[in-house]
Amino acid sequence: MRDDIKILMDNISKVIVGKEDTVKNIIAALLCGGHVLIEDVPGVGKTRLVSALATSLDGEFNRIQLTPDIMPSDITGYSIPDSVTGELIYHPGVSICNFLLADEINRASSKAQSALLEIMEEHQITLDGSTHQLPEVFMVLATQNHIETYGTYHLPEAQMDRFIMRVTMGYPTPEEEKIILDMEHIRTMDIKKVLDTSDIVTMQKEVTKVTMAESLKNYIIKLVAATRTDSNITLGVSPRGSIGLYNAAKAKAFIDGRDYVTPDDIKYMIHPVLAHRIILSASGRANFADEHQLLDHIVNSIEVPLTNEI
Repeated sequence: MRDDIKILMDNISKVIVGKEDTVKNIIAALLCGGHVLIEDVPGVGKTRLVSALATSLDGEFNRIQLTPDIMPSDITGYSIPDSVTGELIYHPGVSICNFLLADEINRASSKAQSALLEIMEEHQITLDGSTHQLPEVFMVLATQNHIETYGTYHLPEAQMDRFIMRVTMGYPTPEEEKIILDMEHIRTMDIKKVLDTSDIVTMQKEVTKVTMAESLKNYIIKLVAATRTDSNITLGVSPRGSIGLYNAAKAKAFIDGRDYVTPDDIKYMIHPVLAHRIILSASGRANFADEHQLLDHIVNSIEVPLTNEI
């Protein structure tokens, strides 16, 4: 692993115990300029993880608790005329930051959820004929509790597709939970800055220089195409998903200190990048436990490029 990434992960691990893969995936998404949906049960440290990431990078961190009465202007900001000149003055919303935690995103109304679409895709806000650019380093980390349905609004497929990854944290092991009890007095405020957002910009540029062989690009295309023709799937992976897997695999290679992608990088990223982009058909729900099991079936059915072909 790269030294700077290891320093960042070790710093976050001061308040987040035993979730190295989740932290690595979120850092990979950040290096791709993407957004992450964290789906898990309450109380496993989702908010603390996002806060620790922002603090470690000296980035501006905003949090919005999404509820049915949240208005789009709370997210995007609003314009009001100046009392003297009559000129429209823009008052920024919560999204003007580096790291936006959209807590319990599925509790917001469809109208409020839609306010995030342009923000996530274009990294800008268009309001009253004016465009307001977001910071160069900008990331939405949304959370939702996947077991609750009362008082929630289903995230539409267009919204889900804008998250480069969906990750989970899961319950800690008994050994990890004992460590958590012993370190409960440690708060996110104890986390120190180890990098800054300019370092992330530099890394993002370096990630684009990571090379991927044509055979691996074809491998990605075959994986994605299989989700579009499988009778167990109603909705397959979009081209945005192909791009997401391509970029995430390059970010994984970069984190591991390589300037080239291997088949294992792609395999590692298949579940977090693709699982939330597919919808199982009736036969798919009958034949497979979930999207992850179906993806495993697809991966096993497609030949991995040989090392000498890369």
